[in-house]
Amino acid sequence: MDRITLTGVTAVGYHGVFDFERRDGQPFVVDAVLHTDFTKAAETDDLQYTAHYGQVAELITKHIKGEPLNLIEALAVRIAEGILANYAVAAVDVTVHKPKAPIEVPFGDVTVSVHRERS
Repeated sequence: MDRITLTGVTAVGYHGVFDFERRDGQPFVVDAVLHTDFTKAAETDDLQYTAHYGQVAELITKHIKGEPLNLIEALAVRIAEGILANYAVAAVDVTVHKPKAPIEVPFGDVTVSVHRERS
């Protein structure tokens, strides 16, 4: 299976379980791997036969900026399901980074990852 990989799609969102997270917002960073078949796109050199990664990035940003959720797990699943619903891909891997998570000890990043396949 061929892959399209988007990394570092960033926007401010209002997700989290604490009031200040929902009030103040923070950056969220999303990586997505779209599993698809490039055969027809390569043969025709036509965008209609692949996933338009610019539009996928916009969908990801819409979800980050959208309805506040308690958990980044929920955000990752909604992004993955949105990609599957809107683009001809066989599967998608989505990783959500929350680099400014309210953790009291030094840390580099917090991520959750999901894999969803077309049924």
